[in-house]
Amino acid sequence: MFNFGWGVLFVLVNFALFLICYRAFGKSGMYAWIGFATVLANIQVVKTIDMFGLVMTLGNTAYGTIYLASDLLNEKYGERDAKKAVWFGFFSLIASTIIMQMALKFERGESDFGHDPMAVIFGLLPEIAIGSLLAYFVSQFLDVRIYTYLKRRFPKPNQLWIRNNGSTLVSQFVDSLIFCTIAFGLNGDYPFDVWIQIFFTTYLFKFIISAASTPVLYIARTFKFKPEA
Repeated sequence: MFNFGWGVLFVLVNFALFLICYRAFGKSGMYAWIGFATVLANIQVVKTIDMFGLVMTLGNTAYGTIYLASDLLNEKYGERDAKKAVWFGFFSLIASTIIMQMALKFERGESDFGHDPMAVIFGLLPEIAIGSLLAYFVSQFLDVRIYTYLKRRFPKPNQLWIRNNGSTLVSQFVDSLIFCTIAFGLNGDYPFDVWIQIFFTTYLFKFIISAASTPVLYIARTFKFKPEA
């Protein structure tokens, strides 16, 4: 039960920081949020936990807030700004991967104690790196397109929950399928039943985060700012 209680607090802290970031920095804050949330999610994903007898990976909360940020940008500023943010996150993921892989190639000093932990976290297997990049690229742009479509079909302010949850329902399924297949399914390191658990819990938890974030999106939409570039 500890993981569940701590997980609820973890989600609430992520949402609170998300709102603080947007309140303090506006649209620029959402670009920054997508950048570091993309990196954090791909660090956290190497850790698996048990909850209610199911195996799941960390990183789902941080990754779910990326959809929240892109949907907020689409809602308030339009599709163009949402796509720009997706590209920013994609660049952040590629840049951090390249830089950390180069950092690991330095010869360690005699007193070094940080290389081995860094190698575990940042020494990404090709499957995880490729799966993460491909899943992010496909699912995020799919989310923007679906949200834009739903925004035209359901434009009323009180229909925001349809736009938000409708777009993430599809895009996060695609994201989870691509990432779990490439990162955990193709290499044969995980039995099929474990892979199914990881895929199911990853998608389920991401969608729960998305549904729970709907009130956060409603709150963020009410924030007013001076004209932004």
